[in-house]
Amino acid sequence: MQSLIPVILSGGSGTRLWPLSREKHPKQLLSLITEDSLLQATVRRMDGLDQIAVKDPIIVCNEEYRFVIAEQLRVIHRKGTILLEPLGRNTAPALTIAALSALEKDEDPVLLVMPSDHVIVDTATFQEAVCQGMQLAADSHVITFGIQPDAPETGYGYIQSGEKLAEHNAYYIARFVEKPDHSTAQAYLDTGSYLWNSGLFMLRASIWLSAIGVCRQDILKACRAAWEQGSVDGDFNRVDKNIFEQCPSDSIDYAVMEHIATDRNPQLPIGIVIPLSAGWSDVGAWDSLWQVLPKDNAGNVIQGDVLLHDCTNTLAISENRLVACVGVEDMVIVETSDAILVVHKSRTQDVKKIVDNLKHKGRSEGHLHRKVFRPWGWYDGVDFGERFQVKRIVVKPGAALSLQMHHHRTEHWIVVRGTAKVTRGDTSFLVPENESTFIPVGTRHRLENPGCVPLEMIEVQSGSYLGEDDIVRFEDVYGREGK
Repeated sequence: MQSLIPVILSGGSGTRLWPLSREKHPKQLLSLITEDSLLQATVRRMDGLDQIAVKDPIIVCNEEYRFVIAEQLRVIHRKGTILLEPLGRNTAPALTIAALSALEKDEDPVLLVMPSDHVIVDTATFQEAVCQGMQLAADSHVITFGIQPDAPETGYGYIQSGEKLAEHNAYYIARFVEKPDHSTAQAYLDTGSYLWNSGLFMLRASIWLSAIGVCRQDILKACRAAWEQGSVDGDFNRVDKNIFEQCPSDSIDYAVMEHIATDRNPQLPIGIVIPLSAGWSDVGAWDSLWQVLPKDNAGNVIQGDVLLHDCTNTLAISENRLVACVGVEDMVIVETSDAILVVHKSRTQDVKKIVDNLKHKGRSEGHLHRKVFRPWGWYDGVDFGERFQVKRIVVKPGAALSLQMHHHRTEHWIVVRGTAKVTRGDTSFLVPENESTFIPVGTRHRLENPGCVPLEMIEVQSGSYLGEDDIVRFEDVYGREGK
């Protein structure tokens, strides 16, 4: 039986969903629709598909997200190969290194390429389309899934379908077109032959490597060299950073799919589009999230501690505090611990401009949450001021921070729950609940949780500089030695 390997591309930052989505914790890692994150939902999307031999997924991600992604896989009891990109080079290089990895695991498997941050409501219909695509991909075709449009959407690319395949609900691809203006999008909708470009693909690993070699030999050469010079780092597979930095950046569409549709090059495979109506959304902005979430009779969506009075078609989300709205219509209100967004649903694409402004001003809210995830647990910046900072720290059972030192700050640790094992200088000792210890400037130290319950602490830092880059790591189980 031909095997299928899901390839999940997890490199985007989702800035239009700020303030929930941040550069260091993007939307695919958030639980926006169900208790699962978008990434976890993508991993589960093949559950129950017994007609196909589905193997563990390959996840291609930014190095920044590696520990959170590994933890999210662990939580849902899944295994997978995590490929780390030292920097983003768009989807064509990401798929190329995934195809090279897949060929080491299986004999030319079919790859199901899925962005990690999309929503598909009707999983059964999607799986039916995948089964149909499996047959065509096994015959060396390149399959994409086109979403049946229900509006003249200007935020998506379009695929023009050509001649219908016999015995399949599928069409040869006539051409790809970029995001149109409103009148052009309406004309596409009126013809009935255009579909939204979903960014979902199916093809054999060897077919992709052959196609990228024909269309972009420079990408294939750089990715192959970076893969061959790569390394295994614990649970992660790294490509060579110096070589991968030289790889050109390009998307799957631009690098290969547009050539398949228009060049008619006999060296390239045939492109086929399968129409899909399965409740798909790329959740690209707050208005698209509102569209896919269940609503009350007035069209409102609420999450968290929210009270509405005389409101319609409004999305209101609270993470920490009570959010009360009176008499608003077509609005998005999102509250987090360090930011509040208020935007009209018609202007949600402009949220990215706020993020750009925050980055220009050097403000942390543009890329970090107050709560920051680490491989050993997380910390929450509770308060800060001149020469002091207070954090709440939670360390997972059995986990340990690095053996480290700070040049500019002291730390006072107070154990609230659990027992801490503390290394300070040349000594190690236990600190139980309701007791504390002190770490002087320049002292090597380590914090560990030897227990079976989460270790909760309050850390008070004081000193002339409190930045996260004032850390020198001497030993680290997560491979983060150095500054």
